[in-house]
Amino acid sequence: MAVVNGEQITRQGLADECVRRYAHDVLDSMISKQILLQACQSHGVTVTDKDIEDEIYKVATKFSLSVDRWLSLLETERNVDAQQYRQDIIWPTLALRRLASRQTVPTQEELRQAFEAEYGPKVKARLIVVSSRQKADWVLQAAQANPESFAQLAKEHSEDRATASAYGVIPPIRKHVGDPKLEQIAFSLQENQLSPVIPVGNQYLILKCERQIPETYISSEHLPQIEAQLKERLSEHKTRLESAELFQRLQAQSKVVNVIKDPKQQPQYPGAAAVVNGQAITMQQLSAECVSRHGKDVLEGEINRLLLIQELRRAGRTVNEQDINAEVARAAEAYNFLKKDGSPDVEAWLKNVTENDDTTVEMYVRDAVWPSVALKKLVGGQVEVTAEDLQKGFESNFGERVEVLAIVLGNQRQAQTVWDMARNNSTDQFFGELANQYSVEPSSRSNFGQVPPLRKHSGQPLLEKEAFRLKPGELSGIIAMGDKYIILRCLGRTQPVVKEFHAVKDELYRDILEKKLRLAMAKEFDRLKESSQIDNFLAGTSQGGRLAGAKTASPASFNQPVAPAAAPARR
Repeated sequence: MAVVNGEQITRQGLADECVRRYAHDVLDSMISKQILLQACQSHGVTVTDKDIEDEIYKVATKFSLSVDRWLSLLETERNVDAQQYRQDIIWPTLALRRLASRQTVPTQEELRQAFEAEYGPKVKARLIVVSSRQKADWVLQAAQANPESFAQLAKEHSEDRATASAYGVIPPIRKHVGDPKLEQIAFSLQENQLSPVIPVGNQYLILKCERQIPETYISSEHLPQIEAQLKERLSEHKTRLESAELFQRLQAQSKVVNVIKDPKQQPQYPGAAAVVNGQAITMQQLSAECVSRHGKDVLEGEINRLLLIQELRRAGRTVNEQDINAEVARAAEAYNFLKKDGSPDVEAWLKNVTENDDTTVEMYVRDAVWPSVALKKLVGGQVEVTAEDLQKGFESNFGERVEVLAIVLGNQRQAQTVWDMARNNSTDQFFGELANQYSVEPSSRSNFGQVPPLRKHSGQPLLEKEAFRLKPGELSGIIAMGDKYIILRCLGRTQPVVKEFHAVKDELYRDILEKKLRLAMAKEFDRLKESSQIDNFLAGTSQGGRLAGAKTASPASFNQPVAPAAAPARR
């Protein structure tokens, strides 16, 4: 499948790695497809290649795209190639659609509600969401005492981050699309009126009505076309619901033996990955499907791994279990997984990794920890933390910072116009209003120019230099940063967090060493790739470089470090 500096990565080696990583997910998909295929055979339902191509054309046309462009977009944006799209998405969709027996024609009442939701009246409002009734009552009282403070209350107290950052602003509330009680209250409010506390699920909501938006006028000329679009949309929605219900019934009626999940079944079903209603899905089929779906990505990782193995061998260095355990402990400490005594809580860290990333300890060690340790072994002696590094790190992490308001513009002409307006009305409030109106950066726009304080040595020297030059109330010049133009207004300086350098010297040293190591590791890995001869037959690519002596070896055959003994591999 690939040759790296003369050493081969075999198809079997690649298949083993694909199965190791993706067997369970891929097998679940194959089982579902087998259940569906058997149902089609039982009911005489067929889906032809022409049916599939017609459906792809229909979907692409909905997005005003050619079929080629649509398939290309799926591969680049969603990592779904054309064959997988045909077999695993379009075919099951059509099969379920044809197996579904229930009528999916929308009723007149459903059409009326859909029309009203799309073109009927709406409510422009702001929203505060909290998780306790007591807090909701307090916030409501504060809002009632000063209705103009609702936006600020939303920013400070709403527990929904998306709306809190926008001062409570939400998309207009429509009918028949959300909680009926919330909609009923929203449409009963007058302009600037506050709602009572509205319990929804385990949350408590408060609305402030800003405006009742009248229904959209639709001419009789356009009404038939709109009704046809709504009817099609509703029909597709009902079909999806019916298809989902049908598939749940098929699953419940099927007898499935998942041999991979239950190894005790292996003697009874030799060579099988699963058995669906008496029909086997073989390990060979599973292996081929894993390679088909994930082979390119896994092969790229195996190529990278083999490059590191070759370089470690050339340098006479090894990665042992002690190195692995130390790196896992370092990661646990870096992400604040600590025991009461301050030592790294490796067990809690590994639990977090496996649960959040849907992986195993074995795969985490193999794909993340081992490469990191290998590269550190290769570059460790090249990295030094200097006194200047420590001083800059101290200033950046613990020194004073500049509090500013910021406006980010997309072109110089508009930046000049906004800068003139800010200079002619030199107040924080007016600058914030300009940011809300003109800034193209979402955070500064929604927060009326407020951004995190600027610190030294953060990687933006031009911006830092201008910010630290300013005094409170001063306006910066127009700062060109790439294709953006930034205007700052200084609010003041923060107080240094820590004044004693020696109190944090050790912490700084570890942090800076790790960052410099990461930079050196990336540089070393780039060097390895650029200087290597890599022929990737699966991707159809070839890269020239220096050639080593040829060998035949599967990456899976190398002795690799195992996971820490205290944390057995699991999925």
